[in-house]
Amino acid sequence: MKIRFETAQGTIVEAEASENDVLLAVAQGAGMPLEGTCEGQMACSTCHVVVERDWFAALPDASEDEEDMLDLAYGVRPTSRLACQIVLTEALDGLTVTIPPEARDMSGG
Repeated sequence: MKIRFETAQGTIVEAEASENDVLLAVAQGAGMPLEGTCEGQMACSTCHVVVERDWFAALPDASEDEEDMLDLAYGVRPTSRLACQIVLTEALDGLTVTIPPEARDMSGG
């Protein structure tokens, strides 16, 4: 399946993904500047993405813990999610997310 990332500069990067992949890993593999400091434990908000409005309703609702972490993220929008909490399914083929301009990858990679 294809996942589309829009960078803060407006560049579209397409990545291949498989069912049950986690969006954060796909994004990192595509060179997106998402740190994911807590490795998916919802202890940070360094994998914050903005889901394209048309795709937002296709995602399962965010948990209360995820909502709490999003409260700490910079530049949160109504369709913001944590990439570490989005497990890809075939229904999400074509999913498009924007990497917020505030995103940065401090890991050096």
